[in-house]
Amino acid sequence: MVEQHNNTFTGPDYVVFVLLLCISAGIGIFHAVCGGRQKTTKEYLVADRSMSAIPVGMSLVATFMSAVTVLGSPAEIYYYGTMFWWFGLAYTIVSLLTAYVYMPVFYKLQVTSVYEYLERRFNRKVRLLGMGTFQIQMIFYMGIAIYAPALALNEVTGFPLWGAVWACGLVCTFYCTIGGLKAVIWTDVLQLSVMWIGFLLLIIKGSIEVGGISEVFRIADERGRIDFVHFEFDPRVRHTFWTINVGGGLLWLAAFGVNQAQVQRYLSCKSLRHAQGACYFNIFGLNMVLLGVVLSGLVMFARYSDCDPYTAGWVGATDQLIPYFLMDIFGDYPGLPGLFVAAIFSAALSSVSSGLNSMATTISEDIVKPYFNPQESTYTWISKGLVLGYGLLSICMAYIVSATGSEVLIIALRLFGMIGGPLLGLFSLAIFVPWCNSKGAALGLITGLAISFWVGIGGIFNPPPGVRLPVSINNCTFSNPDPTILPYASSSPPMTSPWTPEPPMERTGLQVWWYGMSYLLYSAVSVTATLLVGVITSFITGAQKPNELEPGLMSPVCDIFLCCLPEKFRRVLWCGVRHDEESTKGNTESVEGGYENKTFEEERYNENHDTKL
Repeated sequence: MVEQHNNTFTGPDYVVFVLLLCISAGIGIFHAVCGGRQKTTKEYLVADRSMSAIPVGMSLVATFMSAVTVLGSPAEIYYYGTMFWWFGLAYTIVSLLTAYVYMPVFYKLQVTSVYEYLERRFNRKVRLLGMGTFQIQMIFYMGIAIYAPALALNEVTGFPLWGAVWACGLVCTFYCTIGGLKAVIWTDVLQLSVMWIGFLLLIIKGSIEVGGISEVFRIADERGRIDFVHFEFDPRVRHTFWTINVGGGLLWLAAFGVNQAQVQRYLSCKSLRHAQGACYFNIFGLNMVLLGVVLSGLVMFARYSDCDPYTAGWVGATDQLIPYFLMDIFGDYPGLPGLFVAAIFSAALSSVSSGLNSMATTISEDIVKPYFNPQESTYTWISKGLVLGYGLLSICMAYIVSATGSEVLIIALRLFGMIGGPLLGLFSLAIFVPWCNSKGAALGLITGLAISFWVGIGGIFNPPPGVRLPVSINNCTFSNPDPTILPYASSSPPMTSPWTPEPPMERTGLQVWWYGMSYLLYSAVSVTATLLVGVITSFITGAQKPNELEPGLMSPVCDIFLCCLPEKFRRVLWCGVRHDEESTKGNTESVEGGYENKTFEEERYNENHDTKL
């Protein structure tokens, strides 16, 4: 029989948690007083372009492995099974596409803001439109990244809700403001290491509790959690090979290929070779996190296979399962629960710090520098002030999220994916379609956003029928069962939970095939809409002439994927773009396999101030 535990945080747990925050703040102080002391924007925003592959690769992994992911993904395995494991293939494909197709374009142009590229490719209006879309996306995400883990931990461990929010927000804001991107990257290294240690200890201790890892897989297999063979083409199935690797792949390509938070890390590398090496490490790191997620979800299910805490009413939401589980198995070991809470908040800190730095960079590079042309020292202080302001804004957003209730929280989480797809479509138009003009790009982005919001929000208010795998509370011990609160707390509770699919309600074709599609396909739909509308509009309004484009603005995809073809055939596939000519403006020279050149923003800045950045 399984009994409800009442373990809460103790003094040693708080000590361990505070220690992590102090070390993170210390890293910021170190980079504020050593080296160049963050006096120039080059050092502050792109780490002086001096970083090597491994720390940047670890930072890439940590950036979007948020606390929401750490809390929610094991519960995904718990209730839906191991089809989630196919994300490992999606991560690999996405990282390789990023390394050889998307990232080299930005790196060779040496942009600081990825939206500077959009102005060089189209015009300033498209640049500001893309940047504004990114700002909306990240502002929502910041509040969620802080509030969601704090709420889950407060409900289960008794950890003070707003104490956690303020601690996370202020510490993150502090080290980002004074330490710049170097501090963000090295704290990411620390925080990812803590996350890996947390997963490892949870898996080892949890599997011992149920009789070993072989017993974990036996129970999971008997209850239908081990499943890798969904290859159907039905878009309504939540997780299939195709929805994960096509839809999920595009979702993560938007995050790793064109998102400012990630591109800024590539640009901090000392050479293109190091930036590509960071992408390779990203494959390893993401798959290690995925392994931890899958195994911890299976171990947790083996522990509660006959007593689901959510169905039993012991937790109020599925993202509270992991903190409940860790307090269950480690509650008698002072300090260890604090380590796991530190691991969860490490994920939150890495996501928030990346967001603060990237949002401040886009405002600095896309608005402050082009319109106000401040002196170098002033510009650096403005960038630091923006980081500070965004840090306080993220804490305010946490309060707003808390007031909206859980349903709007779910909507806000989906907004991140719904906005990422159209942005990926916009950059793909710019990089791969030489005929696309500024009107096509702008209308394509707007159309993609409209369609993405339509299907995403419609899917929330018209959810598909329940598809969770059955769970049980047959082995639960209820000390004070209350049938009015817990209808299943009886002497003979049912074998399965209320999520067993009910008889289907009457649904229209739109509800079945549009709102009922897998959430992973939202990005695929919006990317497709953005590309189609962008291309059609461009030809209607007067297509861009490919031979007039600066060659470095386009990716020579045929040279990458069809390198075995004779050169004369590859030239035809260039579609008129002059890839054999000098690909960047200004003086360009090789630097350890990379490139160093001045962007047109820097050239204009230098003309006004007669200085070099």
